[in-house]
Amino acid sequence: MHEVTELLGLALVLLCVFGRLWSTLYVGGRKNTELVISGPYSVSRNPLYLFSTLGSFGSGLLFGSITAATLLGVTTYLVFFATARQEERYLHARFGAEYESYAGRTPLFWPRLSSYREPRETSFSPNAIWRTFSDACFFFMVLPLAEISAYLHAQGYVPTVLRMY
Repeated sequence: MHEVTELLGLALVLLCVFGRLWSTLYVGGRKNTELVISGPYSVSRNPLYLFSTLGSFGSGLLFGSITAATLLGVTTYLVFFATARQEERYLHARFGAEYESYAGRTPLFWPRLSSYREPRETSFSPNAIWRTFSDACFFFMVLPLAEISAYLHAQGYVPTVLRMY
């Protein structure tokens, strides 16, 4: 069960990293200057936050703990949900009726896959992609920490305080 939990965690971390990169291809360098409503932004108004939340949940699973995953995932979701609501007020003030129309058909956070729309073409900022990848590498750093933690537990150097699968 522990290995399955870790593998699911790794899959979610990989989804997080690639999802954040995919989202940045559409919004990178254009955030707050134009309303991006295609690609991942056609199914969720906040795909970067969504993928980060999945990555946080996956990070907890890398430790083999559903409890840690739930705590990390829920905490991340609450922080990003509050941030998304603040950004929503700004975007509404900046883009007005265009944003209202977009918000009416696109969920704030959890995706509606049937709404997916692809643009004919898009441009992206290489600097934004690099920054997003650098930020996402934080999620990869959890893997060695989880393995070191598991080793220290197995050797008896660190007691197990709570274990729930």
